[in-house]
Amino acid sequence: MNKYKVDINGIDTNNLKVLKKSEMDELFKKFHEGDKQAKDDLVNGNLKLVLSIIKGYNNGKNDMNDLFQVGCIGLIKAVDNFDTSVGVMFSTYAVPLILGEIKRYIRDSNTLRVTRSIRDRAYQIMKYKDEFQRVHGVEPTIEEITEALDISEYELREAYDSCIDPVSIYEPIYNDGGDTIYLLDQLADSKESLVDKDTLISLNKALSRIKEREKNILIDRYIVGKTQMELASELGVSQAQISRIEKNAISNVKKLIK
Repeated sequence: MNKYKVDINGIDTNNLKVLKKSEMDELFKKFHEGDKQAKDDLVNGNLKLVLSIIKGYNNGKNDMNDLFQVGCIGLIKAVDNFDTSVGVMFSTYAVPLILGEIKRYIRDSNTLRVTRSIRDRAYQIMKYKDEFQRVHGVEPTIEEITEALDISEYELREAYDSCIDPVSIYEPIYNDGGDTIYLLDQLADSKESLVDKDTLISLNKALSRIKEREKNILIDRYIVGKTQMELASELGVSQAQISRIEKNAISNVKKLIK
């Protein structure tokens, strides 16, 4: 099977030409001298680069013809702006531009619109994380991100959530050859809560009677949604210590509820 096989209307993707480096160099030389045909040849000779990128989005949710056209826009921009004197491969320069066009198209086509301010905050966070990891070799903690960007933890998580693609409740999640189980089947019915009011009252009383540190860790873990590693970093202890405190807290709560 051809690894570039993607069905694109009007194009035989199996027989697209791939240019050698020497051919690329010669065509770029002609293009920079004003030869318009050389530009067309460069674009046509790199269409498989677009195909190799969009095949990762061939999941049944995207129109591959549209993604191919959008990817070609990125390819054309790459050809127009590529500087042969820099000394990098054309594909190295072109891939981010092609990907950028595709991701922008998918984002803007999403039926769930995210406000510009939240989206900008998400990009700002990702940029900070990349720079921090490049300098320090590790990802920044939530506290470091919120302090550096002067945002709240809620704003941070809101920005993270905005980057997650929505999933249909009719998305199949399991099939063993019989009946298909959909995401809808795994969602709790709010009208028939799995936890009764008496249990919630007992839980609140139990939380008020355990140690403050245990209570805070349970809240951070199961309500705020922090990981043990995040809590360990914030409190200056090991993950193993957080795990022990969490287990003791759960055990104490269970005893008090009984």
